[in-house]
Amino acid sequence: MAIRQLRIEGDPILRKKCKKVLKIDDRIRLILNDMMDTLHSTDNGAALAANQIGILRRLVVIDYLDYCYKLVNPIIVGKSGEQECLEACLSFPNRLVKTIRPEQVTVQALNEKGETLLLTGEGEMAKCFCHEIEHLDGIVFLDRAIEIIQ
Repeated sequence: MAIRQLRIEGDPILRKKCKKVLKIDDRIRLILNDMMDTLHSTDNGAALAANQIGILRRLVVIDYLDYCYKLVNPIIVGKSGEQECLEACLSFPNRLVKTIRPEQVTVQALNEKGETLLLTGEGEMAKCFCHEIEHLDGIVFLDRAIEIIQ
Protein backbone atom coordinates (compact mmCIF):
# COMPACT_ATOMS: atom_id res chain seq x y z
CA MET A 1 0.00 0.00 0.00
CA ALA A 2 1.14 3.50 -0.76
CA ILE A 3 0.22 7.13 -0.59
CA ARG A 4 -0.46 8.44 -4.10
CA GLN A 5 -0.01 12.01 -5.26
CA LEU A 6 -3.21 14.04 -5.43
CA ARG A 7 -4.08 15.70 -8.70
CA ILE A 8 -4.76 19.39 -8.16
CA GLU A 9 -6.95 22.02 -9.84
CA GLY A 10 -5.91 22.53 -13.45
CA ASP A 11 -4.91 18.90 -14.02
CA PRO A 12 -6.94 17.75 -17.06
CA ILE A 13 -7.48 14.25 -15.63
CA LEU A 14 -9.97 15.74 -13.14
CA ARG A 15 -12.24 16.53 -16.12
CA LYS A 16 -12.07 13.08 -17.71
CA LYS A 17 -14.73 10.41 -17.41
CA CYS A 18 -13.59 7.28 -15.58
CA LYS A 19 -14.04 3.83 -17.10
CA LYS A 20 -16.12 1.09 -15.55
CA VAL A 21 -14.18 -1.61 -13.70
CA LEU A 22 -14.83 -4.90 -15.49
CA LYS A 23 -13.04 -7.21 -13.07
CA ILE A 24 -12.31 -6.78 -9.37
CA ASP A 25 -8.93 -8.36 -8.83
CA ASP A 26 -5.87 -7.84 -6.64
CA ARG A 27 -4.81 -4.85 -8.77
CA ILE A 28 -8.13 -3.08 -8.14
CA ARG A 29 -8.00 -3.94 -4.42
CA LEU A 30 -4.46 -2.50 -4.27
CA ILE A 31 -5.66 0.74 -5.86
CA LEU A 32 -8.55 0.94 -3.37
CA ASN A 33 -6.14 0.38 -0.47
CA ASP A 34 -3.76 3.02 -1.84
CA MET A 35 -6.68 5.41 -2.20
CA MET A 36 -7.67 4.84 1.43
CA ASP A 37 -4.04 5.33 2.56
CA THR A 38 -3.90 8.54 0.52
CA LEU A 39 -7.17 9.75 2.03
CA HIS A 40 -5.94 9.00 5.55
CA SER A 41 -2.74 10.95 4.88
CA THR A 42 -4.72 14.18 4.40
CA ASP A 43 -5.67 16.55 7.17
CA ASN A 44 -9.36 16.91 6.42
CA GLY A 45 -10.37 14.53 3.64
CA ALA A 46 -13.63 12.59 3.73
CA ALA A 47 -13.50 10.76 0.42
CA LEU A 48 -11.51 10.30 -2.75
CA ALA A 49 -12.27 9.36 -6.36
CA ALA A 50 -9.71 7.46 -8.44
CA ASN A 51 -9.12 10.25 -10.95
CA GLN A 52 -7.97 12.43 -8.04
CA ILE A 53 -4.89 10.20 -7.93
CA GLY A 54 -4.59 9.93 -11.71
CA ILE A 55 -6.45 6.66 -12.29
CA LEU A 56 -9.37 6.70 -14.72
CA ARG A 57 -11.42 3.92 -13.14
CA ARG A 58 -14.79 4.13 -11.39
CA LEU A 59 -13.50 3.75 -7.84
CA VAL A 60 -14.34 5.76 -4.71
CA VAL A 61 -13.24 5.47 -1.10
CA ILE A 62 -15.08 7.14 1.77
CA ASP A 63 -14.11 7.43 5.42
CA TYR A 64 -16.54 9.96 6.74
CA LEU A 65 -18.67 10.26 9.84
CA ASP A 66 -19.17 6.65 10.94
CA TYR A 67 -18.92 5.20 7.44
CA CYS A 68 -16.00 3.57 5.66
CA TYR A 69 -16.53 2.31 2.11
CA LYS A 70 -14.50 1.11 -0.84
CA LEU A 71 -16.83 1.40 -3.82
CA VAL A 72 -16.45 -0.01 -7.32
CA ASN A 73 -18.64 1.36 -10.14
CA PRO A 74 -20.90 3.42 -7.85
CA ILE A 75 -24.01 4.98 -9.35
CA ILE A 76 -26.82 7.00 -7.85
CA VAL A 77 -30.06 5.06 -8.31
CA GLY A 78 -32.34 7.29 -6.27
CA LYS A 79 -32.48 10.77 -4.81
CA SER A 80 -34.95 12.95 -2.98
CA GLY A 81 -35.22 16.32 -1.32
CA GLU A 82 -32.85 19.23 -1.53
CA GLN A 83 -30.26 20.78 0.74
CA GLU A 84 -27.85 23.69 0.60
CA CYS A 85 -24.30 22.51 1.26
CA LEU A 86 -20.85 23.89 1.91
CA GLU A 87 -18.31 21.92 -0.13
CA ALA A 88 -14.56 21.69 -0.41
CA CYS A 89 -12.32 19.20 -2.20
CA LEU A 90 -8.83 17.77 -1.70
CA SER A 91 -8.03 18.47 -5.37
CA PHE A 92 -9.04 22.12 -5.03
CA PRO A 93 -7.19 23.36 -1.94
CA ASN A 94 -8.45 26.52 -0.29
CA ARG A 95 -11.68 26.55 -2.30
CA LEU A 96 -15.09 26.55 -0.62
CA VAL A 97 -18.48 26.86 -2.31
CA LYS A 98 -22.18 26.56 -1.64
CA THR A 99 -24.05 23.95 -3.67
CA ILE A 100 -27.52 22.47 -3.85
CA ARG A 101 -27.55 18.69 -3.43
CA PRO A 102 -30.22 16.06 -2.79
CA GLU A 103 -31.07 15.55 0.89
CA GLN A 104 -31.04 11.78 0.40
CA VAL A 105 -29.42 9.53 -2.20
CA THR A 106 -29.31 5.80 -2.77
CA VAL A 107 -26.14 4.41 -4.30
CA GLN A 108 -25.56 1.03 -5.90
CA ALA A 109 -21.98 -0.23 -6.11
CA LEU A 110 -19.79 -3.25 -5.67
CA ASN A 111 -17.46 -3.68 -2.72
CA GLU A 112 -13.87 -4.90 -3.02
CA LYS A 113 -15.10 -8.52 -2.95
CA GLY A 114 -17.47 -7.95 -5.87
CA GLU A 115 -20.59 -8.01 -3.70
CA THR A 116 -23.44 -5.67 -4.57
CA LEU A 117 -24.12 -2.86 -2.11
CA LEU A 118 -27.16 -0.63 -1.86
CA LEU A 119 -26.37 2.34 0.37
CA THR A 120 -28.55 5.24 1.44
CA GLY A 121 -27.02 8.49 2.61
CA GLU A 122 -28.74 11.53 4.08
CA GLY A 123 -27.49 15.05 4.69
CA GLU A 124 -23.69 15.19 4.72
CA MET A 125 -23.36 11.62 3.48
CA ALA A 126 -25.67 12.32 0.52
CA LYS A 127 -23.48 15.31 -0.34
CA CYS A 128 -20.37 13.14 -0.11
CA PHE A 129 -21.81 10.44 -2.39
CA CYS A 130 -22.84 13.03 -5.00
CA HIS A 131 -19.51 14.86 -4.88
CA GLU A 132 -17.40 11.72 -5.37
CA ILE A 133 -19.57 10.02 -7.98
CA GLU A 134 -19.60 13.23 -10.03
CA HIS A 135 -15.79 13.22 -9.93
CA LEU A 136 -15.95 9.92 -11.84
CA ASP A 137 -17.78 11.72 -14.66
CA GLY A 138 -15.31 14.63 -14.77
CA ILE A 139 -17.69 16.94 -12.92
CA VAL A 140 -16.21 18.92 -10.05
CA PHE A 141 -17.95 20.68 -7.19
CA LEU A 142 -17.13 24.09 -8.68
CA ASP A 143 -19.49 23.20 -11.55
CA ARG A 144 -22.33 22.96 -9.01
CA ALA A 145 -21.49 26.16 -7.13
CA ILE A 146 -24.31 28.58 -6.44
CA GLU A 147 -21.95 30.81 -4.46
CA ILE A 148 -18.17 30.93 -4.17
CA ILE A 149 -17.10 31.42 -0.55
CA GLN A 150 -13.34 31.27 -1.25
